[in-house]
Amino acid sequence: MEVRRDTIRFIDGVVEILDQRVLPGKVIYVKCRKADDIFDAISKMKIRGAPAIGIAGAFGVYLGAAASKASDLRGLKREVKKISSYLASSRPTARNLFWALERMENTCLALEAGSKKDVLGRLLAESLKILEEDKAICRAIGEAGNVLIKKGARILTHCNAGSLATGGYGTALGVIARAGKKIKMVYVDETRPVLQGARLTAWELSALGIPATLICDNAAAYLMSQGKIDAVIVGADRIAANGDTANKIGTYSLAVAAKYHDIPFYIAAPASTFDLSIPCGEHIPIEERPGDEVRKVMGKSITLKDMPVLNPAFDVTPRKLITAIITEFGVIERPSAAKIKPRFG
Repeated sequence: MEVRRDTIRFIDGVVEILDQRVLPGKVIYVKCRKADDIFDAISKMKIRGAPAIGIAGAFGVYLGAAASKASDLRGLKREVKKISSYLASSRPTARNLFWALERMENTCLALEAGSKKDVLGRLLAESLKILEEDKAICRAIGEAGNVLIKKGARILTHCNAGSLATGGYGTALGVIARAGKKIKMVYVDETRPVLQGARLTAWELSALGIPATLICDNAAAYLMSQGKIDAVIVGADRIAANGDTANKIGTYSLAVAAKYHDIPFYIAAPASTFDLSIPCGEHIPIEERPGDEVRKVMGKSITLKDMPVLNPAFDVTPRKLITAIITEFGVIERPSAAKIKPRFG
């Protein structure tokens, strides 16, 4: 079995997105021809993972501008700003989406002259550049994190931070992939309620030939108590200026358990995930997902049809529980505002 590393691709004017809702059973690409299609893909989690939705957002700006009736530069700049604002409302937590949209806006604003064709050319080029940069960034994260992995390591990971969550290669799984044969076992949290670990991470690790074992989310602390976990490595959706980190719901619980058991807890994320405008985790917006994600498993109801549900998609891990943040620029040990600002400020 071979993992399709093209999470998102551009072919003949169409953005094709690997539909992660149907993996691993089916490999289906959704064709996006307009900004609305990209919005739908992000909001319905056809594509997910902070870097990946940032890339999708960038292409969404291009598609929206291409469909615009505006023909002069001034009108196109207004349209790009409007499209960017619209796409930003698709999901609120991942910083990478807003970073990519801002980058696309700035690309358009920087133009002082040019036809619609010129503008579209610049926007498409920037979208493709963001995609290709992400692949290189993830490999650099893998290199930086590899030095932290000891021979025979048993790693626990949560959700999916692999090639499917990025433009290719992955963040947390990028570190694991780079470590390769040094790793004895990767324990994969199933990651309720959408099962990204069971469906996506297990699939990727199997294709990479890395030993992996799937566990229930609530088994992680027990494995730690049994001495079966040497390190925890997860991705991130937004990192505040002081190092507080938002990631898939359940990450905070793992960090608390890891701290208690004296196990290193690592975050792997690119610079685009850092949000220096937010001083700490209390200010990170947390997305609330539809209740049916909890009421149902793979479309099958598991509780009362009208059962009230609380379904936050993310939680925030305080910086004091994080051993280090692995970035493309190196490892930030014991993260703090004083350590982060010089690198990304």
